Amino acid sequence: MNLVQIIALLLTLAAAFSYVNHRFVKLPVTIGVMLIALVMSLALIVLGKLGADVTSQAEAVLSGIDFDDTLLQGFLSFLLFAGALHIDLSDLSKQKGIVTILATVGLLISTLVIAFLLYWILPLVGVQVPLIYCLLFGALISPTDPIAVIAILRSAHVPASVETTIAGESLFNDGVGVVVFLTFLEVLRGSHEVTLGFVTALFLQEAVGGILFGLAIGYLAYRMLRSIDQYQVEVLITLALVAGGYTLASALHVSGPIAIVVAGLMIGNQGRTLAMSDVTRDHLDKFWELVDEILNAVLFVLIGLEILVVHFGRSDVAAALLTIPIVLGARWISVAAPIMVMKRFRRFTPGAITILTWGGLRGGISVALALSLPAGPNRDVLLGVTYAVVVFSIVVQGLSVGTLVKRLMARGV
Repeated sequence: MNLVQIIALLLTLAAAFSYVNHRFVKLPVTIGVMLIALVMSLALIVLGKLGADVTSQAEAVLSGIDFDDTLLQGFLSFLLFAGALHIDLSDLSKQKGIVTILATVGLLISTLVIAFLLYWILPLVGVQVPLIYCLLFGALISPTDPIAVIAILRSAHVPASVETTIAGESLFNDGVGVVVFLTFLEVLRGSHEVTLGFVTALFLQEAVGGILFGLAIGYLAYRMLRSIDQYQVEVLITLALVAGGYTLASALHVSGPIAIVVAGLMIGNQGRTLAMSDVTRDHLDKFWELVDEILNAVLFVLIGLEILVVHFGRSDVAAALLTIPIVLGARWISVAAPIMVMKRFRRFTPGAITILTWGGLRGGISVALALSLPAGPNRDVLLGVTYAVVVFSIVVQGLSVGTLVKRLMARGV
């Protein structure tokens, strides 16, 4: 299938699954669409076992879709911008301390805890994974996915401060997580001598460079928006900001995700207030809300269908069952440690540690990074485990986080 046919197929499936979910299943769109795609995938696998030649055809179609490239170089920039566009910068500034610590120190703590626990525990179920691969897995699974998190938070009714913290952390920690992941990938490939200087330089180039580049392109777009009043052109400018800015960031070897988040925060705050008329603001909001909904639906259809190319053995299932509580435990440690320290200086919403732990969903970014690992048996194991953690995160945590919040608020915890 060519690119146009693949896009047509994914859009058709996303529309059909969204319709079925809205009419009959009535779950949050992202969860419902993914579950329907997952059920369809499992049905195809069963039909394949019964002799129907459908699984191989479906796998052939999916093999033509480069998931990690589609997400990391395609969807991600638009979804991040749409998410950042509606975050109030004044609210985010109140939570800047905890957001910064969770997106950096917390992510590193989670990465190391997951890596070493897996390295020690997986041999108990007959799975041997080198430490460097465990570190890579820790780096790819630790970031909370902004695409999954923001979509779920809309219907969870969490306290405003906690929602801002989760959303802000998830928008920034994927960029930091990618930097950590790339650092360990360089160790695996042996293409650079990994020293403290190398790691520091890579972090400064990617993260700090991404912030500065995001400020530059965001300011340029802001000045252009302020100089005109025609919503068609202004919407087009924001599209160019996202697509062109992300592509240029990649060419300059700075973090595209961080750059787009920074630019999105600037346009969503100063841009909306000072550079747009009411008409433009209304059209811009509706346009990016529609882009967000469409791309989210397509992305979660893809996540549901990816099980067709993820092959589980018995040992992989056991590894996945062990990994899920390890990832949750590491998330709790990475959240609780900073909050317990910061409680001396500021107040937190009751139950913040529990909500932040359970609300830290994993999504497509983790799957995309797992698919980018070098081919081999270690990649196959980690890909299966990653997929299991992501599905558990979105389905179990995503469906229950609202209930958890209500119970905590009712108990006054």
